[in-house]
Amino acid sequence: MQTLKRKILFALLALFWIGTAAAQTTEEDLAMAYGDKSMISIATGSAQPISRAPAVTTVITAHDIEAMGATDLDQALESVPGLHVSMSNVGMQPIYEFRGIATPHNPEVLVLVNGNPITSVLWGNRGEVWGGMPLENVARIEVIRGPGSALYGADAFSGVINVITKTADDLNGTEYGLRAGSFNSRDAWVQYGGQLGEFDSAFYLGANNTDGQKGIIQQDAQSTFDACFTTGACPPLPAIPGYTPVSLAPGPVSDEHKGIDARADLSRNAWRLRAAYQQRDVGTGTGVAGSLDPNGRGHASRLNLDMSYEQANWAPNWDLSGDLNIYNVKEYGDPAYMLFPPGAFGGAYPNGMIGNPGHSERHTHASVSAFYSGFDQHRVRIGSGYRLEDMYDVRETKNYDAAFNPLPGGLTDVSGNPALVYMLPHTRNVSYAFVQDEWNFARDWTLTAGVRHDHYSDFGGTTNPRLALVWNAAYNVVVKAMHGTAFRAPSFAELYAINNPVATGNPNLKPETITTDELAFSWQPVARLQNNLNFFRYRMSNIIIAATPYQNTGDQVGRGLELESTLDATSNLRLTGNYSLQHSIDQTTGLDAGMAPHRRLFVLANWRFAPLWHVSAKANYVADRMREPGDTRPKVPDYTLVDLNLRRESFAGNWDISAMVTNLFNRNALEPTFQSVGMISDLPLPGRAVYVQFQHKL
Repeated sequence: MQTLKRKILFALLALFWIGTAAAQTTEEDLAMAYGDKSMISIATGSAQPISRAPAVTTVITAHDIEAMGATDLDQALESVPGLHVSMSNVGMQPIYEFRGIATPHNPEVLVLVNGNPITSVLWGNRGEVWGGMPLENVARIEVIRGPGSALYGADAFSGVINVITKTADDLNGTEYGLRAGSFNSRDAWVQYGGQLGEFDSAFYLGANNTDGQKGIIQQDAQSTFDACFTTGACPPLPAIPGYTPVSLAPGPVSDEHKGIDARADLSRNAWRLRAAYQQRDVGTGTGVAGSLDPNGRGHASRLNLDMSYEQANWAPNWDLSGDLNIYNVKEYGDPAYMLFPPGAFGGAYPNGMIGNPGHSERHTHASVSAFYSGFDQHRVRIGSGYRLEDMYDVRETKNYDAAFNPLPGGLTDVSGNPALVYMLPHTRNVSYAFVQDEWNFARDWTLTAGVRHDHYSDFGGTTNPRLALVWNAAYNVVVKAMHGTAFRAPSFAELYAINNPVATGNPNLKPETITTDELAFSWQPVARLQNNLNFFRYRMSNIIIAATPYQNTGDQVGRGLELESTLDATSNLRLTGNYSLQHSIDQTTGLDAGMAPHRRLFVLANWRFAPLWHVSAKANYVADRMREPGDTRPKVPDYTLVDLNLRRESFAGNWDISAMVTNLFNRNALEPTFQSVGMISDLPLPGRAVYVQFQHKL
């Protein structure tokens, strides 16, 4: 196996430097076959060639998604160099680990949908009941690796992901599809793009349901407590004579998912109205407290309304855009979560330790920005905005208090009771302003300089600059040097949590900060071969650590490189590969920061081997994952997963048929659990799975 991995790596390195004598193919032919990846807008706010964008970026098009057989956002993102998609034990939710930065709730990554944040203020992430995002309605995914706060503000810390949904032009007709496969998975969707009166319109409706994998957890958090009460080896927990273990482990993870997605997109001239609704019901993974909970379910509903205006040449030398967005999120357990099983804590909870926290929050955001091109060799962007983050409803039902003592009345609604509820409602006001200048100060040289100031009503202000120097060293070589800072705002849980047995809020917290330096090279020796090499180093400060209360303590430094190459070997064969290397150190202990892979190798081959037939094969090698400082469990085993996708277009009319196999060789792959969860076992990834998809266009 090691020999095979070395051969794959050497092949990728050779691909990076190789020229090719293959027959020439026009760029238009390649764009039709694989999708246009040449332009990106996430780096500056306007479209520009990706090779000259003042950031390290990746674009995944709808053609890429279709070719690799990805059906969920996480599957597509694993193809991005420098990004590994791990998972949390709670609901098996994704953790997007950019460049070695890995935390349980993953608030250091900003995810946007059509440029609007989908951040939950409770933990600063996508929510604890995220439940994935299907890709049938996605036109492209744009990714920044590195800081983005100079443009996007909070949480654009280690990376930014912008998911752009399909418009009327992308769809141009009616499409519908079905997919079914392993784990009793079933998906169905219909979408339309065209004219509705005077409006360009697009609509999407999809539903999915799966029983999920049933990977076995050998030992959970309750297993640890059972051992403590049996042996007395965990002071101050006492030994209990005659204690009977009550853990449900060994037992399967709870990985069920049900989802509904509905989207509408209406545009006319400079105006666009978007609306989206998502509903999720998901299993608890290994339980919200790290103890198996086979019956608990997390429920979430998300509503997004967005009105935008974008007008080029609004006035001489001025382009203008504005946006008004409302995002509403509700999350709760249904039925209540079982934190620990019946008989837990020496029989103190005969029916189990039960908790059902829930909350609702509403985000209202208004922004305006403009590009000014009246200065010679300059393109200036200015903007400002205001956001209200309102956690307007907090509910909780439970049968325990902050000291893990049973409540006298058993299961009790403690909503609004400051002595028992986990949090009270809170609001936050955010205002910001930014300026950015793209200065072409000499032939082939562009300096992008920007700065943004954000002011928060709860912790004050933060200012984040960035500089990017881009040199077109030759007609096919681009060199970039970049420096930027970013911040991660403390979440409401970290600021205001009360009556939490594990960690309480600290209203005096400061934001986490990061400073990143990058050096990037892009080389296209021939039209069919594109190579990129990036070096980075960063330093995190004021890291927020779970404690009673939460504290800003500790720093982390990291460095690494990302190598990627794409070769159109023929007009029908595209080879893509990337290799990521990172090393991150916790400054407090001097030890490896842990959890994220030091090395990752991804390769993908897309072959149109006959008219209307496509096959793709991808391999993902994940290696050298250390534990967190202080965690003495063995290093997490490496793994290599191989997926296949076979697609036939225009079968029996306008039907497209695909057959997909994931984890082809049925490898036993694991993702590590955080020490704070209390689990001994790591999280199993799904074994071999087979899916068949039918899609039709009218």
